[in-house]
Amino acid sequence: MSSFLILLSLVTLLILRVPVAFALGVLGVFLLWLFPFPLTGVPQRLFGTMDSFELLAVPMFLLMSNILLKARVGRDLFAAVQSWVGHWPGGLGVATVLSCGLFSAISGSSVATAATIGTVAIPEMTERGYSRPFVLGLLAAGGTLGILIPPSIPLIIYGVVTETSIPTLFLAGIGPGLFLASVFIVYSMIYARFGDEFTAAPKASWAERGRTGLLALPTLFLAAAVIGSIYLGIATPSESAGVGFVLALIMTSLMGRMNIDRIKEAVYDSMKTTTMIFLIIAGAKVFSYAITLYRIPQDISNLLTTNISDPMLFILAVGLVLLLIGFFLESLSMLLIMVPVLFPALATMNIDPIWFGIFFVVLIETALITPPVGMNLFIIQAVGKARLEEVVKGAWPFALMMLLTALLLLIWKDLALYIPYKL
Repeated sequence: MSSFLILLSLVTLLILRVPVAFALGVLGVFLLWLFPFPLTGVPQRLFGTMDSFELLAVPMFLLMSNILLKARVGRDLFAAVQSWVGHWPGGLGVATVLSCGLFSAISGSSVATAATIGTVAIPEMTERGYSRPFVLGLLAAGGTLGILIPPSIPLIIYGVVTETSIPTLFLAGIGPGLFLASVFIVYSMIYARFGDEFTAAPKASWAERGRTGLLALPTLFLAAAVIGSIYLGIATPSESAGVGFVLALIMTSLMGRMNIDRIKEAVYDSMKTTTMIFLIIAGAKVFSYAITLYRIPQDISNLLTTNISDPMLFILAVGLVLLLIGFFLESLSMLLIMVPVLFPALATMNIDPIWFGIFFVVLIETALITPPVGMNLFIIQAVGKARLEEVVKGAWPFALMMLLTALLLLIWKDLALYIPYKL
């Protein structure tokens, strides 16, 4: 009964539009006060949340992505990719997905990826006759690759919360990320093959390919430096994020695209997003502390393992719950609310926590493009100056592809686990 009342209280606060961080934190403090648990644990938890070396990667990756965003680096990436594949059937769609994947390998942020590539790709594709709903849906979905293809801010936070290896999570995200990007590409080509409303881009000359490739080369070097330093064991994710920020600042300054005003904007935007993320994490830590003392995660874990003995049914039940919650919560809130509750059951079900992290992220990716609170829907709506209905209409086929990818992960676990464990 207490679990139901706590859940009802949390849902009520969220329906009343109380910010997620304060809904979690206030409810957690109230629960601790209601039954005389020591409130001294609250400041300890808050301090412990901020005192994490791994979380340094979050503001650093945000700074790096915002520097690249202000410098319009996405234009160089898109132009370089388009020069090679733009003349294919559906080539601009292919270029858009590849550009999203490449920028994802730098930024770790779905919002930054969608905003950066969307600014360039939306006008280009609509001018070529692609239907606006398709273009908007493709960009909203392509942006979600930013939290799956490493480095990924949600995977960093999942690793911190569950104390699992962040580099291993990054490696596990590569297979599903590339698979999902490939599915988007195939769909774009099929859509173009059976549609006749668009005109293909002219085939670029070798000189054009060389010129655009040269402009995009520093960005590709930056991505290789960030990702390579992690996988080769040279740097931790936090250290590589710091190196990436410095390299991005140097690169954009040498290109003549960075000045003090843009740096100030990038720092300010990163500060706002970092503050929001850390407040949510802090509130979730207090809430998690309270419900742990109430033994709610343990009770839910026992309830699930007692009534659901099959791991496959357990994961299906979890997936259904996440899909329902995804209609009302954004991805980070889902992660911080649900993972502490579900994680204790993984060991008894013999479910790999690395695989579960990737499965979880694929499902919260889907939440990014499902109304009413899909963050990427609103980003693309703003970038494309569109109606929300247009974006939703174009995004639903991609949401279905993500669900099918989650189902494939459930059937074929090596899609996520082959690279970190067998390669």
